[in-house]
Amino acid sequence: MNEKLRLSRRKVLAGIGVVGLASAGAGAGTSAFFSDEEEFVDNSLVAGELDLLVDWQQTYDFGDGQTFVSAHPDHDNDGEQSIIDPETQTVQNYSDFPDDDDADSNGANIPGLTCENIPPLSEADFGVDPVTDENMETLVQFSDVKPGDSGEITFSLHLCDNPGYLWMQADNVSEDGGILTEPETAVDPDNLGTLGDEIQATLWYDEDCDNVYDIDEPVDIMLTLDFSGSMLYDQYGGLVSTDDIQLNGTTLSETTKIDLVELGTRQFVDYLQSQNADVQVGVAYFDGEGTDDNVPRTGILQPLTTDLSVVDGALSGLRQKLANVVTGSAPSTPFDGDGNPSPFFTNGIATGTYIGEGVDDAQAEIDANGRNGVDYTNIILSDGESFNGTGSTQFSDPVTAADNARAGSLSPPTDVFTISVGSANDSILQSMAGSAGGTGGDTSFFNDVDNPLDIPNVFGNLAAQTVAEKVILQDSLATVLTELADGNGIPLDGNRATIYDELTDPADDSDREAFRGDGVMHCVALSWELPFEVGNEIQGDTLGFDLGFYTEQERHNDGSGPSVPA
Repeated sequence: MNEKLRLSRRKVLAGIGVVGLASAGAGAGTSAFFSDEEEFVDNSLVAGELDLLVDWQQTYDFGDGQTFVSAHPDHDNDGEQSIIDPETQTVQNYSDFPDDDDADSNGANIPGLTCENIPPLSEADFGVDPVTDENMETLVQFSDVKPGDSGEITFSLHLCDNPGYLWMQADNVSEDGGILTEPETAVDPDNLGTLGDEIQATLWYDEDCDNVYDIDEPVDIMLTLDFSGSMLYDQYGGLVSTDDIQLNGTTLSETTKIDLVELGTRQFVDYLQSQNADVQVGVAYFDGEGTDDNVPRTGILQPLTTDLSVVDGALSGLRQKLANVVTGSAPSTPFDGDGNPSPFFTNGIATGTYIGEGVDDAQAEIDANGRNGVDYTNIILSDGESFNGTGSTQFSDPVTAADNARAGSLSPPTDVFTISVGSANDSILQSMAGSAGGTGGDTSFFNDVDNPLDIPNVFGNLAAQTVAEKVILQDSLATVLTELADGNGIPLDGNRATIYDELTDPADDSDREAFRGDGVMHCVALSWELPFEVGNEIQGDTLGFDLGFYTEQERHNDGSGPSVPA
């Protein structure tokens, strides 16, 4: 049987180059006593860019277990996704299987892939059919599919530069009964093409990009948040924009980093609540210290609890709670009401960023109130580098604190996710990130957020990883292809924590968000299986289709897509 899938040429809206160049000058006056000159030189307008890059890992099981089929990039063409790290000159591999030669294998598409190092699709090698050993000229080209066979592809999507909306699409879907064999005559005398109807398929968001659909697992989560002055006060870079922001029914006349953290963390909690997740959630905070302080201003904002409505309440009004910690007199708490929440306040602000103490406090809470027999997660957000304030105490090293958290030195072994915002020390926060029991420096646990406006999206994606991964459609492959080929295809949601139905809600629904750009990796997976009970009716049947992704910029578009299907 021939089964062909061609990854369509990506379609993007992009502008390149200089589209305008102007200069103006005013000459000197006619008077020798009065003269003036004004000029505005080297003015230019440069069109923005929108570029979608795709990498993938594909596997196939024809009865002997999962086998690597094709990947992109694949530096040695062995079917397993791999690159040569340009800095270390070492090979980085994907591996979803035990790999004694790859101590850092984390069962996911390579997290180090970026817009700078993903080769174009024109350089892709589609691998070899694992049954026939024939070279494949398209993404899926299996010529001997049998009942019991299955396969899976996880696509990693990287939207470079500007934010944009994304669709997944199919085209040129064709099905044929092929050669009518003698055994097929008895059950399918009309020789209908039914292969697509018999193959069962699942399309889902593979949040951790590991080529496996993940179910819901019980977990206790601490949100460890930066409450330093640079999260709120303009003089320290806390003001993001003068645009309004809506929080808890109140309109604030400017947007600060802590406002976006409130928006993102409450969305995180609301999503877990909507999914009936088996979780406890707590909140820790960290600032620095004032001149006369002898202890850092860190602590627990909300102890671990299964009552997520209580956590939601603790995460409301973060601007005032941060101000209480940062501008109040010691001993300072988030609830004493003595802080000034105006972003333009400039007096009496405690300085320093005690990330390590925040991690220690969160881990102590997990140790004291965590449930037995569950997983543990600490999500740490900071926009600065850990350093002493103006007081008299020494601070805990954040990398050591994270190492202890992952190892379980002072509490149960804990996954450590880090979020680096803006000017934060990326190297420190990346060194802290990693799985429970594992080493630090795992980029799949590290989130680099250059633009603070992306903070809610990061929390949304982490929320989606906490619960069972979101299934877009589970049905026959024929039905999946029909949906992908209908109109503009299936609109994808850049923030899975928003409650959006890709199949029934309109593409311009307010709950569907654009993908934020900056090359952040998002993964969509398609798995398929031809059940054992399928009989002779599919002998010789063929199924062909194109598969692709479409993107258009967010600005000046509402997400409804092109008027004519691409």
